[in-house]
Amino acid sequence: MKIRIQKNKVRYRLSKSDVAQLGNEGYLEERTAFPQGELVYAIKSQPAIETLSASFENQHITIFIPESFAREWPENNVIGIDSNMSFNEQESLYLLVEKDFKCLDNDAEDQSDNYENPNQTC
Repeated sequence: MKIRIQKNKVRYRLSKSDVAQLGNEGYLEERTAFPQGELVYAIKSQPAIETLSASFENQHITIFIPESFAREWPENNVIGIDSNMSFNEQESLYLLVEKDFKCLDNDAEDQSDNYENPNQTC
């Protein structure tokens, strides 16, 4: 699983095995170590929600995804799910969780577990 953060946008990209694990177990996390501690980013399926939401506590970013979506996702062609999470009258957080496609012009990274890219270029 990869994370990309830009201003109030958080994007997770999941490989084939990540999508399968999320569908089977309902939880997936990655950790990035820093000298001062770890950043943990996770995704967790929830049965009672219909859209994405997120939390940030104790250096943990967690995106919550509908359980039905996570369970069915490994077997369908849906690329991802997104939503805007408002947290006050003036600000919101855009959340995007999507399948990770192979990049056709970058061979420096192992992409063997990524989905086939439907486009000709990245």
